[in-house]
Amino acid sequence: MSWIGRCIKRLFDFVGAAVGLVCTFPLFLVISLAQLIEGEGPVFYRQERVGYRGRTFRIWKFRTMKTTAEDEGPQLAQEQDDRLTQVGRFLRSHHLDELPQLLNVLTGDMSFVGYRPEREYFIRQIMQHRPDYADLYVSRPGVTSNATLHNGYTDTMEKMIRRLDMDLDYLHHRSLLTDANIIVETLCCVLGGKKI
Repeated sequence: MSWIGRCIKRLFDFVGAAVGLVCTFPLFLVISLAQLIEGEGPVFYRQERVGYRGRTFRIWKFRTMKTTAEDEGPQLAQEQDDRLTQVGRFLRSHHLDELPQLLNVLTGDMSFVGYRPEREYFIRQIMQHRPDYADLYVSRPGVTSNATLHNGYTDTMEKMIRRLDMDLDYLHHRSLLTDANIIVETLCCVLGGKKI
């Protein structure tokens, strides 16, 4: 992507995130109320991830799991995960738990489209098989991607490697048109209630 393309992408991210936060504010309130009624812990969840230029940042999400979910250490999320709360299960299945990441996009830690940022614990495991994971750090991680849409839950090393291949392919062929297509497909899935 050219320098101008990257500037346009960042401008779109900033404006889109600001508008998105305003438009989804009522949804934030409804989700927050549902979680407070369920009473399983705090509404929001922040977790350290590795992103642009290999720097760590804290990703924002609606909490979907019980507060004891990782008492035994970091674990990959499963499609049918008994650590999920009832509200969290619905949010996760429709990717509504990702909405607070609009804050990460607004501040520049993330973009709308890009590779999914991972925790350092799992990155070390991936890099034992594929040191080229670090190639992703030349761009900002994203809220959505082709891998998010078509690779399903990355609950095995095989799926993590497949996600990496898809993310690297995106990186080498990215364009504003590609981003637009991924955003439209993501919106169609979320608004249509499709589980992705």
